[in-house]
Amino acid sequence: MPSAGTAPRRAVQLAALIAMMAAFIAQLVGALLPVVPLFIAASVVNLGLDLVLQHTQPGLLSLLGRVRFDVTVRQLLRDMLILVALLNIDGIDPLEEQAPLAITLLLFYGSHFACQAVAVLVRRTRTLPFVTRNIDVSALRLSDAPPRILYRQTGRRLLCFAVPTTVGMMVSALTTEVYWGGIGIALSLACAVGGTLHLSRWLLPGKRAVGERRALAWLDDWLAAYRPTTGMYFSGGSASAYQANMWLSTLAGLDGKPVIVLRERFMVQKIEATDIPVLCIPKVAHLMRLEHSTLKVLLHPANSGKTSQILRIPSVKHAFINHGESDKLSSCNPYAKAYDEVWVAGPAARERYQLADIGVEDKDVVEVGRPQLAPVEPYEGAPLGRFTTVLYAPTWEGWDGNPGNTSVILAGENLVRALLADPAVRLLYKPHPMTGSVDPRAGAADARIQALIAAANSGRGGALPGPRAAAELARRTAELDRLTTAAFRKSADELERMRLQGTPEPGRAAAVAAAATAWEHAYWDSFPEWEHRVVTTVRPGVFSCFNQADVLISDVSSVISDYLASGKPYAVANTSGMAEADFRANFPTVRAAAVLTPGADGVAALLDSVRHPERDTLAAERARLKEQLLGPSEPPSAVRFGRAALDLCAKADERRVRLERRLSGIPGQRSQEAADTGRTDRSPAR
Repeated sequence: MPSAGTAPRRAVQLAALIAMMAAFIAQLVGALLPVVPLFIAASVVNLGLDLVLQHTQPGLLSLLGRVRFDVTVRQLLRDMLILVALLNIDGIDPLEEQAPLAITLLLFYGSHFACQAVAVLVRRTRTLPFVTRNIDVSALRLSDAPPRILYRQTGRRLLCFAVPTTVGMMVSALTTEVYWGGIGIALSLACAVGGTLHLSRWLLPGKRAVGERRALAWLDDWLAAYRPTTGMYFSGGSASAYQANMWLSTLAGLDGKPVIVLRERFMVQKIEATDIPVLCIPKVAHLMRLEHSTLKVLLHPANSGKTSQILRIPSVKHAFINHGESDKLSSCNPYAKAYDEVWVAGPAARERYQLADIGVEDKDVVEVGRPQLAPVEPYEGAPLGRFTTVLYAPTWEGWDGNPGNTSVILAGENLVRALLADPAVRLLYKPHPMTGSVDPRAGAADARIQALIAAANSGRGGALPGPRAAAELARRTAELDRLTTAAFRKSADELERMRLQGTPEPGRAAAVAAAATAWEHAYWDSFPEWEHRVVTTVRPGVFSCFNQADVLISDVSSVISDYLASGKPYAVANTSGMAEADFRANFPTVRAAAVLTPGADGVAALLDSVRHPERDTLAAERARLKEQLLGPSEPPSAVRFGRAALDLCAKADERRVRLERRLSGIPGQRSQEAADTGRTDRSPAR
């Protein structure tokens, strides 16, 4: 079932395609008859529509390219129809007057293709074997990118440069004076030739980027100078960046020299604001250069197809840290046995791996807690204000089609209706960002839930924050955006962004943290206490929503494990089809939860226990489950995580020493690998 906005969007796209085809037909009819007003109107509409769609619907036009009707073919057809029209208009001599037009038009297209060839060469020279952030790349002498219309926008360039030709030809059709068309084509030709010459400057030594060999030599020198010890490796799609972003503050707090290793070029800009050096190495052959660096440990927040490539480096120890733990089978992926160690939050995850029997040995499981949960505030008792704030944060539908994965489809609307029916409830709805990505029913249910909340808000009222609250939010937003958002001009490419995103200013990380905290306070203060909220943006994060909530309703997911850090009451929607006893037995995170049915039975009792803590019979069980899932409060999770990183670094050092001794004991057989390892391992273990 398509989402609510899909059908109208498709209708607009279909209408645009039909309009373009109709314009071509009208242009053809007007050229052959000839009907000059029809021909001129169709020509202008045709070119104008193509220009507009280049800006607004580039994906739609790419479909035409698949059937060999790309922008070059379309513009060439338009120009040919113009020449046909001029042939049929009385008063224009086809031999004496149109031949020069045709020749000049051919020169224009020749210069267009020459510009395209130069653009391809420039793109190749401006593609390095790696992409960086937070690293000083001044030694690479990177230059600003060429104008985007010359460099990357082939279709838009052709259409824009063709505008003088079309205008001149239209004037010739009206006046039968061919020299107007000649002037137009001459202007188009001058634009194409001038653009080609201007773009060619980026092939000269002063603007040309360094070659692959010199770039890789620079990378080796940077690794040798920076001497990284512990890094985070990440590969994935654009929607998965949150899996890496949740670990940034933890990685920054480790001893040693941290680094982030990525594989996809687009992911460099998906990583949130951080002072940690970011290094993207797309090719496996170049990735192997890390073997001869001081890097000792790589942490993996997710599995991907490219993970196996980095695991081939024997000098680096690898730990799987995951991006969240739950009772789902996906938290016990058999791929985990490929890592040297599996770091989990607490004893429950250790037991889960052993029960799963997937080849992960107990000695390789290390309990480190969840250091990112430090911002989660502890339980302070019953709600103090007029409203009980309920956070409904369902997970997404997953890949396996299990109806128990998400409550959105079967229970979401019922739960929301039951909550909205209580006048003393303030609802915060934060769906998983991937909701609806697999099952369209989830996306449709999510849209209906948001509509229910909007309707409920329209029937509510009360005191509103003053204008100062909105002004404060705007000020805090501007400040946070200034610190966390890189401002690039539209023509900027990878190399220009690398140059601009060099070594961060000292203290930037602390400034970002302070600005984020101030923004969160301003965000919540800018809304009335009675207003329900739908939170689908990156900010505020789920931990900020935890701190606003008095109770959580969710599914079997890592959200529950994280929320337990607060000690507050929570509930789980049972859409698995299991009886409640079986549901609790199969999913330990449900043990301290109120269980809600798909029909929302149990919501009233849940709210009563939140408002009257003396009726909360699960408080003691939550405390026990918190320690089982997240480990002890002392020492703090950040300390345990840091200790685990140091221990694994020490194991990497021991392995290198053993290898060097073994190879050095074989006469004449000391390998270059061992020699390189020995050169890069002169620093003590951190």
